[in-house]
Amino acid sequence: MVDLSKRSFFSRKQVDETNVRLPWIKSASEFTELCSRCGKCADNCETNIIIKGDGGFPTVDFSVDECTFCYQCAEVCPEPIFLAQSEQPWNAKAAINNQCLAQQNVECRSCGDMCETMAIKFKLEIGKVAQPNIELDECNGCGACVSVCPTSSINVSNLV
Repeated sequence: MVDLSKRSFFSRKQVDETNVRLPWIKSASEFTELCSRCGKCADNCETNIIIKGDGGFPTVDFSVDECTFCYQCAEVCPEPIFLAQSEQPWNAKAAINNQCLAQQNVECRSCGDMCETMAIKFKLEIGKVAQPNIELDECNGCGACVSVCPTSSINVSNLV
Protein backbone atom coordinates (compact mmCIF):
# COMPACT_ATOMS: atom_id res chain seq x y z
CA MET A 1 0.00 0.00 0.00
CA VAL A 2 1.15 3.51 -0.79
CA ASP A 3 0.23 6.19 1.71
CA LEU A 4 0.28 9.33 -0.42
CA SER A 5 0.35 11.58 2.64
CA LYS A 6 3.62 9.94 3.76
CA ARG A 7 5.06 10.15 0.26
CA SER A 8 4.47 13.89 0.34
CA PHE A 9 6.72 14.15 3.41
CA PHE A 10 9.72 13.01 1.38
CA SER A 11 8.88 14.83 -1.82
CA ARG A 12 7.83 18.03 -0.03
CA LYS A 13 4.82 18.15 -2.32
CA GLN A 14 1.29 18.16 -1.03
CA VAL A 15 -1.13 15.53 -2.30
CA ASP A 16 -3.61 17.40 -4.45
CA GLU A 17 -7.09 16.29 -3.48
CA THR A 18 -8.53 18.26 -6.40
CA ASN A 19 -7.07 15.77 -8.91
CA VAL A 20 -9.77 13.76 -10.61
CA ARG A 21 -9.05 10.07 -10.11
CA LEU A 22 -11.92 7.96 -11.43
CA PRO A 23 -15.70 8.39 -11.38
CA TRP A 24 -17.69 6.78 -8.55
CA ILE A 25 -14.75 6.43 -6.15
CA LYS A 26 -16.06 6.05 -2.59
CA SER A 27 -13.29 8.15 -1.01
CA ALA A 28 -9.73 9.19 -1.82
CA SER A 29 -8.33 7.39 1.24
CA GLU A 30 -10.19 4.18 0.44
CA PHE A 31 -9.05 4.44 -3.16
CA THR A 32 -5.35 4.65 -2.28
CA GLU A 33 -5.72 1.96 0.37
CA LEU A 34 -7.62 -0.61 -1.71
CA CYS A 35 -6.63 0.03 -5.33
CA SER A 36 -4.26 -2.74 -6.44
CA ARG A 37 -3.15 -0.76 -9.52
CA CYS A 38 -3.97 -3.75 -11.72
CA GLY A 39 -4.81 -1.56 -14.75
CA LYS A 40 -8.11 -3.25 -15.58
CA CYS A 41 -9.93 0.08 -15.41
CA ALA A 42 -7.56 1.61 -17.97
CA ASP A 43 -7.80 -1.43 -20.26
CA ASN A 44 -11.61 -1.21 -20.29
CA CYS A 45 -12.07 2.56 -20.55
CA GLU A 46 -13.99 3.16 -23.79
CA THR A 47 -12.34 6.56 -24.38
CA ASN A 48 -8.86 5.58 -23.10
CA ILE A 49 -8.65 8.49 -20.66
CA ILE A 50 -7.54 6.41 -17.67
CA ILE A 51 -3.77 6.46 -17.28
CA LYS A 52 -1.26 5.55 -14.57
CA GLY A 53 -0.76 8.54 -12.33
CA ASP A 54 1.19 9.22 -9.16
CA GLY A 55 2.29 6.00 -7.48
CA GLY A 56 0.88 3.94 -10.35
CA PHE A 57 -2.68 4.73 -9.31
CA PRO A 58 -5.15 5.25 -12.16
CA THR A 59 -6.14 8.79 -12.93
CA VAL A 60 -8.07 10.56 -15.66
CA ASP A 61 -6.38 12.44 -18.52
CA PHE A 62 -8.91 14.73 -20.16
CA SER A 63 -6.37 15.93 -22.75
CA VAL A 64 -7.06 12.63 -24.53
CA ASP A 65 -10.87 12.61 -24.54
CA GLU A 66 -13.91 12.80 -22.27
CA CYS A 67 -15.50 10.53 -19.70
CA THR A 68 -18.71 9.04 -21.09
CA PHE A 69 -19.68 7.67 -17.67
CA CYS A 70 -19.93 4.18 -19.16
CA TYR A 71 -19.12 2.60 -15.74
CA GLN A 72 -16.83 0.01 -17.32
CA CYS A 73 -13.94 1.00 -15.01
CA ALA A 74 -16.06 0.12 -11.99
CA GLU A 75 -17.50 -3.06 -13.47
CA VAL A 76 -14.09 -4.66 -14.08
CA CYS A 77 -12.46 -3.52 -10.83
CA PRO A 78 -11.78 -6.42 -8.46
CA GLU A 79 -11.69 -4.08 -5.44
CA PRO A 80 -14.70 -2.57 -3.59
CA ILE A 81 -13.75 1.07 -4.21
CA PHE A 82 -16.64 2.21 -6.42
CA LEU A 83 -20.08 3.53 -5.60
CA ALA A 84 -23.18 2.30 -7.42
CA GLN A 85 -23.73 3.67 -10.92
CA SER A 86 -26.91 5.38 -9.73
CA GLU A 87 -24.78 7.68 -7.51
CA GLN A 88 -23.20 10.95 -8.67
CA PRO A 89 -19.92 9.97 -10.42
CA TRP A 90 -17.83 12.76 -8.87
CA ASN A 91 -17.83 16.34 -7.72
CA ALA A 92 -15.64 17.49 -10.62
CA LYS A 93 -16.27 20.69 -12.54
CA ALA A 94 -14.57 22.50 -15.41
CA ALA A 95 -12.88 25.86 -15.05
CA ILE A 96 -11.55 28.22 -17.73
CA ASN A 97 -8.34 30.16 -17.12
CA ASN A 98 -7.22 33.49 -18.59
CA GLN A 99 -5.39 31.89 -21.54
CA CYS A 100 -8.78 31.34 -23.19
CA LEU A 101 -8.88 32.76 -26.71
CA ALA A 102 -12.19 34.50 -26.06
CA GLN A 103 -10.62 36.31 -23.13
CA GLN A 104 -7.91 37.44 -25.56
CA ASN A 105 -10.72 38.76 -27.82
CA VAL A 106 -10.36 35.96 -30.37
CA GLU A 107 -13.56 34.20 -31.43
CA CYS A 108 -13.57 30.56 -30.29
CA ARG A 109 -16.44 28.40 -29.11
CA SER A 110 -14.84 24.97 -29.27
CA CYS A 111 -15.63 24.18 -25.65
CA GLY A 112 -19.27 25.19 -25.94
CA ASP A 113 -19.72 23.14 -29.11
CA MET A 114 -18.52 20.00 -27.30
CA CYS A 115 -20.48 20.49 -24.08
CA GLU A 116 -23.32 17.99 -24.23
CA THR A 117 -24.97 19.34 -21.08
CA MET A 118 -24.70 22.89 -22.48
CA ALA A 119 -23.07 24.04 -19.24
CA ILE A 120 -20.79 26.39 -21.19
CA LYS A 121 -22.71 29.39 -22.37
CA PHE A 122 -21.36 32.48 -24.14
CA LYS A 123 -22.26 35.92 -22.88
CA LEU A 124 -22.22 38.82 -25.34
CA GLU A 125 -20.13 41.80 -24.29
CA ILE A 126 -19.77 45.21 -25.88
CA GLY A 127 -16.47 45.60 -27.75
CA LYS A 128 -15.47 41.97 -27.22
CA VAL A 129 -16.22 38.54 -28.58
CA ALA A 130 -18.70 36.47 -26.58
CA GLN A 131 -17.18 35.28 -23.31
CA PRO A 132 -17.54 31.69 -22.01
CA ASN A 133 -19.27 31.10 -18.71
CA ILE A 134 -19.55 27.69 -17.06
CA GLU A 135 -22.79 27.07 -15.20
CA LEU A 136 -21.44 24.78 -12.49
CA ASP A 137 -24.86 23.34 -11.65
CA GLU A 138 -25.06 21.94 -15.17
CA CYS A 139 -21.41 20.84 -15.54
CA ASN A 140 -20.96 17.11 -14.95
CA GLY A 141 -17.16 17.24 -15.18
CA CYS A 142 -16.99 14.95 -18.22
CA GLY A 143 -14.02 16.84 -19.66
CA ALA A 144 -15.30 17.00 -23.25
CA CYS A 145 -14.29 20.66 -23.34
CA VAL A 146 -10.67 20.03 -22.32
CA SER A 147 -9.15 18.22 -25.31
CA VAL A 148 -10.77 20.51 -27.90
CA CYS A 149 -9.48 23.74 -26.35
CA PRO A 150 -6.73 25.07 -28.65
CA THR A 151 -4.94 26.85 -25.78
CA SER A 152 -5.37 24.19 -23.05
CA SER A 153 -7.28 26.76 -21.03
CA ILE A 154 -9.75 24.39 -19.40
CA ASN A 155 -9.12 22.19 -16.41
CA VAL A 156 -11.44 19.76 -14.66
CA SER A 157 -10.91 19.29 -10.95
CA ASN A 158 -12.78 18.11 -7.89
CA LEU A 159 -14.45 20.76 -5.77
CA VAL A 160 -13.24 20.41 -2.20
